[in-house]
Amino acid sequence: MIGEVKGLIRGKRVAVVLPAYNAAKTLEATVRELPRIVDTTILVDDHSSDETVELAKRLGLAVIVHDKNRGYGANQKTCYRAALDSGADVVVMVHPDYQYSPLLVTAMASMIAYGVYDLALGSRILGGGALRGGMPFYKYVSNRALTAFQNLMTGAKLSEYHTGFRAFSRDLLLALPLEKNSDDFVFDNQVLAQAILLGARIGEISCPTRYFPEASSINFRRSVIYGLGVLKLSMGFRLARWRLAHPQTFCFPKQRLEVSHEAEATCATVDVT
Repeated sequence: MIGEVKGLIRGKRVAVVLPAYNAAKTLEATVRELPRIVDTTILVDDHSSDETVELAKRLGLAVIVHDKNRGYGANQKTCYRAALDSGADVVVMVHPDYQYSPLLVTAMASMIAYGVYDLALGSRILGGGALRGGMPFYKYVSNRALTAFQNLMTGAKLSEYHTGFRAFSRDLLLALPLEKNSDDFVFDNQVLAQAILLGARIGEISCPTRYFPEASSINFRRSVIYGLGVLKLSMGFRLARWRLAHPQTFCFPKQRLEVSHEAEATCATVDVT
């Protein structure tokens, strides 16, 4: 780890979570660039077949291992539970495939710790670096098309919904019904849709990206399945906002939510400010 002294951001406890699957080739490079403001780093291994777990332990990370491959969304559920259990005030998800720059963790954690945002996204689109970083052209086109549709359905104006580099406040994570979400890749989009419906403040920061053979990526078939899932989710969001339907994804706890606008929400009624 490099840079600052631990506990420097307003005394907030910062946890980095690494949802890992066969990340041995890139894990060390990722961890070496994490800044010192990080209080705890938790790696959740989704039943890898390589040396990910052994390397993570050598690097001094807190390690949780799934007894079978449960999926990307299930991995994140374990990540966030562990981070909250550790007492984290700010939780930053960093993919251990070194596709996103860990050097930006301080900036993203600060956006949360200073109370400016409830959720911060590292965007590959802002600054125009996605294609320069090697993003396949078909993925870039699908990213832009899906994002345009999602913005239309949600009323948000995000540059992208598909980044895996995110920072959350503790209160927002506690308010989201994460366990109702998919165990697969559409989990990321469900989290964003839920946060938008709750009225959470969402900020973005430009993040350079790297595409190379060791960087994780889903194949074309799974990309199509993912895209269809995003379309279905986005239409469900619109129906929930119009109160014409109540998908389980948007059924929130019947309690006062400690997010930016303190939106009060239930499955039957969603009060969005």
